[in-house]
Amino acid sequence: MLLVFSLLAISLVWSTGQHVDAWAFLVFNVRGSRPLWLDRLMLGFTQIGNGIFTAAIALVLFLVSDRLLAYELMLGTLSLWLVVEAVKYLVHRSRPFIRLTQARIVGHRVVGRSFPSGHTSQVFFMATLIAEHFHSGVWVMLLLYTIALLVGITRMYIGAHYPRDVLAGAILGTAWGLVGVIIDGYVSSQF
Repeated sequence: MLLVFSLLAISLVWSTGQHVDAWAFLVFNVRGSRPLWLDRLMLGFTQIGNGIFTAAIALVLFLVSDRLLAYELMLGTLSLWLVVEAVKYLVHRSRPFIRLTQARIVGHRVVGRSFPSGHTSQVFFMATLIAEHFHSGVWVMLLLYTIALLVGITRMYIGAHYPRDVLAGAILGTAWGLVGVIIDGYVSSQF
């Protein structure tokens, strides 16, 4: 995963990669019908990748008595946010709407850098950690990762990220979730 993430980051300097990225972004962002109800749905659905959403889930888990998972979600979210921000600072990739004049923005203009997608990394982290913590079956895992994928698509739809940003976020979030799974297994075995 680290190798693929690194290759994605390195590929940002290739002009051919940027052309493909811009084309794929525009397919998700401007092609086809874009009714107002769909814009609102996508804008709402993208918030599943927001840290506030994770905090709400952690609070519910804490109150329901699954405190270990609540702590792991919050610590994982905060540490993942630091990693994402560090990578964004190092890569320094601008948002699609800055380079592509035809880009459509749904909601407000997102500030900050583009690579990797923080919302996508967050939702893939949650999907990985929750699926493993509860020893989910194939159908639940499929549902969790489908939701995560849809959040990644919404990031392009609303004009916030290129496809490679989303792919990098998915890889980073899944890897961070696997680290959380290892920690969860170790901590659970101690109690």
